Amino acid sequence: MSDKAMDDMAKLVQKFLQMPDAEPFRVPVDYQGLGLFDYPEIVKKPMDLGTIKKKIASKSNYKDVYKVAEDVRLVWTNCMMYNADGSDFYILAQNLSKKFEEKFSKLLQDNGLVGQGQQPQGNAELVSLEEKKAFAKSLYKLTKDEVGKILVELDQKCPAALVKNSSEDEVELNVDKITPEIFAELVDFANGCIANHQGKGGKNSNKGGTKKKARTS
Repeated sequence: MSDKAMDDMAKLVQKFLQMPDAEPFRVPVDYQGLGLFDYPEIVKKPMDLGTIKKKIASKSNYKDVYKVAEDVRLVWTNCMMYNADGSDFYILAQNLSKKFEEKFSKLLQDNGLVGQGQQPQGNAELVSLEEKKAFAKSLYKLTKDEVGKILVELDQKCPAALVKNSSEDEVELNVDKITPEIFAELVDFANGCIANHQGKGGKNSNKGGTKKKARTS
């Protein structure tokens, strides 16, 4: 990873820090002061742009710009995970996320790098058809909130896997479009949720909210 690429990434983070819309994301969320006592239960790995800037400056926390991008995405994902879909903060994070992905993609191109999630099509063979079908079926065992977290993750890391139909308030998930690395993360998350349901002996509900479909071809 060239020093120029990391320098460009530091400038990009600084640019977002200076955006007026990014004010809520400049410092760690003061959930105690704001009375958001459930925040640590929902957001397991807090992140903010100021912390990312400090980690870049230390020159020992990030091995490449992709790792920096993961933390920046975490800032938006955390906000979208905690706040309701359609709320002001959710929309703000969503818009900033789109701006970041556009600028990060250009940064990669300018430095001759390849974006993660853009692996050759042949990598899809690393995930078997049986695994894809099993994952698709597992989605129907998750709660609405759990499915929502999966959709947010895909929207951030692998948007090509989602086909949105706003007229029907429906999201179609194309499992074939999910990269192997992200697929493994989502399978672990889904299996953990299902195991948790079974441990509690409760029934989960997926009523209401955005509908989902999953297909493997």
